[in-house]
Amino acid sequence: MDMDKVLKAFIPMTETAFYILLSLNEPRHGYGIVKHVEEITNGRIKLGSGTVYGTLTKMQKAGIITVYADERRKTIYEITDIGKNVITEEINRLKELYENARKYEGEFHD
Repeated sequence: MDMDKVLKAFIPMTETAFYILLSLNEPRHGYGIVKHVEEITNGRIKLGSGTVYGTLTKMQKAGIITVYADERRKTIYEITDIGKNVITEEINRLKELYENARKYEGEFHD
């Protein structure tokens, strides 16, 4: 798949997609992703299985993730090199957003 097309399709990412991909810093199954996202967001984000599996399917079709293993009926997902490029681009975009937010936030206080 064409990298520019993948970037255009996934960036900017939804918060859900971002946290799902961020959770694939190591191979995980769907439930493991849900628990990891809940943990790193201090319970703010509780992903439903439909959302997770819908997003994983879309990411798999785009070549961002791959099925790593299927043992004991648990499908394990792993990020691909394309996926690593996508998450890196998104992290850089978010850093810019954050830096600009910090720079200008004082101008909005009374």
